[in-house]
Amino acid sequence: MSAKIPATIITGFLGAGKTSLIRHLIEQAKGKRLAFIINEFGDLGIDRGIIQGCGISDCDDDSIRELANGCLCCTVADDFLPTMESLIDRPNPPDHIIIETSGLALPKPLVTAFNWPTMKARVTVDGVITVIDGPAVADGRFADDPAEVARQRAADPSLDHENPLAEVFVDQLVCADLVVINKTDLLTGDAASRISDTLLSHMRPGVKAISASHGKLPIAVMLGLGAAAEDDLAQRASVHDAEDEHDHDDFESFVLPFGWVGDPDPLLARLSMVADVHDILRIKGFLAIKGAERRCVVQGVGGRFDRYFDRAWEKGETPSSALVIIGKKGLDRAAISAEIGVELVAA
Repeated sequence: MSAKIPATIITGFLGAGKTSLIRHLIEQAKGKRLAFIINEFGDLGIDRGIIQGCGISDCDDDSIRELANGCLCCTVADDFLPTMESLIDRPNPPDHIIIETSGLALPKPLVTAFNWPTMKARVTVDGVITVIDGPAVADGRFADDPAEVARQRAADPSLDHENPLAEVFVDQLVCADLVVINKTDLLTGDAASRISDTLLSHMRPGVKAISASHGKLPIAVMLGLGAAAEDDLAQRASVHDAEDEHDHDDFESFVLPFGWVGDPDPLLARLSMVADVHDILRIKGFLAIKGAERRCVVQGVGGRFDRYFDRAWEKGETPSSALVIIGKKGLDRAAISAEIGVELVAA
């Protein structure tokens, strides 16, 4: 019997840097056949577009499988398994499969899917890598104290202290075989020690946390963990273990399509302000900037935004701008679009 194909699951909260990590994996492939399954929350294929626009010769359409209709852990039966089978049934199957989950995904149900009869004998979970946004965690934006929540509930069971963001964050840490603390170049003061305190209360014994900037890590560090995560699910206790599935009704997203942009800096300043006022979790997309021959990628989490040019506009392609806005349920779409300064386009 041939060896199982290893698969790495890359999870982490919105804007943590999963796509940057994957881009660096592609750069270091050096002939290794890597297949990618990219999943994201939202209606626009931003992550797929960023990876395809990275300018790396080995990054082609045939290497990428995108599932854009919800979190992988919610669509395993309908989409994930057929996609995996289409990869491993090829005459020349991949050497390694990398799966990027949505920032709102729970990784454990996905790991569980590798025990399905059609998968068990052919693929193994080499490891679950959880990427965290160092500065965000240091500020407490995406993490709460589960013990304090439990005490409050015990004191007054009628109170609703459920925090879906904290639950997602904890589940991603508990399932990890490796934790990547990203954006360490932005940490100041005692931020690193605050992050360590937060992580240690949730990570399983023996799991390591390593630091990274811009998602840059050697491929040998990320692949080849040999965890066989599907075989020790009992050790990956999840907040949602008692549930058949988790509900994403706590979150919503919408797309703002618009035209050309003059100076992008005032727009990014408005995006930062709007993200703060409306408690938006994530803004990402593409901009068509007047006078620029290349497409501009925008990535924002909290009030921090980055932009860079990734590729030239293709022949026959009409340059345009579009942003995906992701947040908790109840986003005021009209107000957000007005404050950003673009018209909300009806679906």
